[in-house]
Amino acid sequence: MAEDTVDRAKLRHHGDVDVRPGMLDFAVNVQGAAPPEWLRRRLAARLSDLGRYPSAEDAEAARRAIGARHGRDPGEVLLLAGAAEGFAMLPRLAPRSAAVLHPSFTEPELALREAGVPVTRVVLEPPYRLDSAAVPAGADLVVLGNPTNPTSVLHPAAAIRALRRPGRVIVVDEAFADAVAGEPESLAADPAPDLLVLRSLTKTWALAGLRCGYFLGAPEVLARLGHGRPHWPLGTLQLEAITATASPAAVAESQRRAETLAVHRAAMIERLSGLGVAVHTPAEGPFLLLRVADGELLRKYLAAEGIAIRRADTFPGLGPDHLRVAVRGPAEVDRLVAAIRSADVR
Repeated sequence: MAEDTVDRAKLRHHGDVDVRPGMLDFAVNVQGAAPPEWLRRRLAARLSDLGRYPSAEDAEAARRAIGARHGRDPGEVLLLAGAAEGFAMLPRLAPRSAAVLHPSFTEPELALREAGVPVTRVVLEPPYRLDSAAVPAGADLVVLGNPTNPTSVLHPAAAIRALRRPGRVIVVDEAFADAVAGEPESLAADPAPDLLVLRSLTKTWALAGLRCGYFLGAPEVLARLGHGRPHWPLGTLQLEAITATASPAAVAESQRRAETLAVHRAAMIERLSGLGVAVHTPAEGPFLLLRVADGELLRKYLAAEGIAIRRADTFPGLGPDHLRVAVRGPAEVDRLVAAIRSADVR
């Protein structure tokens, strides 16, 4: 796609801008309004430490915890102030030509374009399954999501490994991988030197305001990504949150949450489909991609009813009739279904 035809405002769009205070939120994929009580207590216990700079010991403890969680050496962990920081680092790999698979989260493409990196959009057609042959042979950086936002498609790990080529780095955005029970297609434990896996703690643990995440990859690649970072790139509370949520008990809790999400997702698919809404399936993430006639009108109607859903025409390959909704529990879905029914969607 020619650079002068790229709408960067759409690439910058995120679901949080669609949510006003007091609205029922189906637009943002964060689970819950706040971290669980045990995590809040653990963070609160560190408030008295905020008068000191974050310690190297805390950072190393976080790296060890993440390494243990994924079966990686701590040197294969780069701690991040949210996954967005990881995307902003990608230009430091100095790719000659990047390929970004779409429809998918737009932040990686924006970061690469802002740095002047040539980007090829690889737009997958429904059912949005990965096709390694569609990726240009000359791309030395390939970026994709798994499960993919907003399609909720989970690509087989083998299909991602099939993208590997000499001189190419593959970046897998696994921001929602812990919302899939068992994480069956995750590459987080794969030590291949040309694979980078990005994880976020924002979604499952309701930490959007704290900004926590990490890269997993070969130490030499992580060193290139982290080159030029300032001292103390993460604060004490961020380091504490990363360490806490990597514990075996927290991982077990996240898996229980993922199992509950799967039940709620199946129920949502059935109820929305019963209204005549086209729901993309199979879906494996904590969100669903919808297609309805006059989708933009429906989104505005629901907003007037106090319900926020995510416009999806900002994702390359999708149009104004596409919408994304977070998976929610029965009570919230009752309100959504009633509002859509009153809008008489067909």
